[in-house]
Amino acid sequence: MPPVPRRLTQDRNHLIVCGDDALAYRIVEELTTNYHERVTVLLSARARGHGPRIARLPGVRVIERPELDGTAFADAGAPSARAIALMGRDDLTNFHAALRAQDVSPGLRLVMRIFNTGLGERMRSFFPDCAVLSSSSMAAPSFVAAALGEPAPSHVRLAGRTLFVARQGEADAAQVICGLATTGLATTGPPGLPRLLPPGQDPADLVLAVADGTPRNPLTRQRRRPLRAAADLPRMLFGYKLGLVFLALFGVLVAGFALLATAGGFSPGNALYLTFLDAAGAAVSDPRLGGPEKVAQFMLTFDGMAFLPVVTAAVVGARLTGSVRGKERPLSGHVIVAGLGNVGTRIAGQLHDLGVDVVCVDRDENAAGIELARQLGLRVVIGETHREETLRAAGVRTSQALVSVTNSDIVNLETALHARALAADVRLVLRLSDDDLAERVQKTVGNAISRSVPYLAAPAFAAAMLEHQVLRTIPVGRHVLLIADVRVGAGSELAGQPVQNVHRDGEVRVIAVQRAAANGVDWSPRPDYVIAPQDRIYVLATRTGLSGVLARSQSDGTVAPA
Repeated sequence: MPPVPRRLTQDRNHLIVCGDDALAYRIVEELTTNYHERVTVLLSARARGHGPRIARLPGVRVIERPELDGTAFADAGAPSARAIALMGRDDLTNFHAALRAQDVSPGLRLVMRIFNTGLGERMRSFFPDCAVLSSSSMAAPSFVAAALGEPAPSHVRLAGRTLFVARQGEADAAQVICGLATTGLATTGPPGLPRLLPPGQDPADLVLAVADGTPRNPLTRQRRRPLRAAADLPRMLFGYKLGLVFLALFGVLVAGFALLATAGGFSPGNALYLTFLDAAGAAVSDPRLGGPEKVAQFMLTFDGMAFLPVVTAAVVGARLTGSVRGKERPLSGHVIVAGLGNVGTRIAGQLHDLGVDVVCVDRDENAAGIELARQLGLRVVIGETHREETLRAAGVRTSQALVSVTNSDIVNLETALHARALAADVRLVLRLSDDDLAERVQKTVGNAISRSVPYLAAPAFAAAMLEHQVLRTIPVGRHVLLIADVRVGAGSELAGQPVQNVHRDGEVRVIAVQRAAANGVDWSPRPDYVIAPQDRIYVLATRTGLSGVLARSQSDGTVAPA
């Protein structure tokens, strides 16, 4: 997200969120609970969707309107709002609503949820202050990492350096910026909430490290290798009936050539010449020929009569079906992606880019991701994702992971349970929006991991509404850590404080400092370095920790850009 100058004044004292789904609820919860903002929610009916849960949040005003028109935005107080989030499920609807909101309050900051990211970037040009975000794009890397057994999405690019999350001991001590631990070692916080610890502390099971050129590729084991590809080529060509027939006929040609070149007494060149002519049916009978020549001529002539039709059948079959294969064989070590909606499509694409074999499953042959899967040459199985016959067709017994990301929690759970019954060792990654259910499933079902798209995406949407410069989000489990660029305002609490006083155990770690008069970024700031006004500090923080840092960075009487 590019930095945006803040224009906050006393009359712009609230935020507007339009929507009633799980993501809208998470955004409102984020704004009210962690940032203590006043929020007005526009929805079609208070009793539908997540409307009842939204209405129970503190500091929330709910307005029911059947349509997001100019009157609805005026009733919600758009002229006095600092920002508005349009969370509809249709890109065109969100774009139309943004145009209407802009008419009511010119210059209002707009945050749009978008599914077609290419279209979204073009939409931004219509508005002076607009952020376009895709929840599925934000969540997909976390699902991919979980499917491949990685603790978090591998790499984050920031200020010319590459950061990565790794398990304790997988990174050199000199590379480690801070440790990450789960709440199982803490006394407060929601289950699974990561805690930030100083480097070297034993309880940290994960670490955030900076790459220094040391070769590291945690996904190497899943990438295709040239030797493996070469070994798979004969199986791919000859593992089917037509390929076996071709192989047998080609073997007869080789045997005939060898017979002419050895027992027939012909030179290799003449033997090859006679082989091609005899196979093409140009053999001339001659009783005076020797026994080897007669046998070779007989073999090659009749072999050629069968060989040409086989080649013709292969070519015609490839033109008509796009493949010379018969019944497909099960893959091994692949990842099954069940549900080819927006999230599933991005997961399948990223896994393919990483060199991982993917099998896509969806009940609808016209699902959003079917076309992309076929373009990438991925195997597609059409059927109910939770049925055993569908999972068997997708090769669940030989897969390394199953990622179930349909829009239904119950379907995802049922798919996982059937997969566990068929394959005890397969890694299960589920899309579950209910936190309590997700926690209990992970405890009960072995080797199961759950992720929530709204929970992963909501922090970035909330930060975009507040115009905070959140540079990256790092999913750790079902929770999210934020990397933010915070400018220290003159007269703020942080101005004049040493770096070590910014750290908050479990919540905030300063990972880099950019001095006001310098161009470069100091990735190893001294603990006693005194922060000056207009310095920029890069912090890794929980959502609560970031809220505290932003409050401490504000100048006296004004709000500093963040």
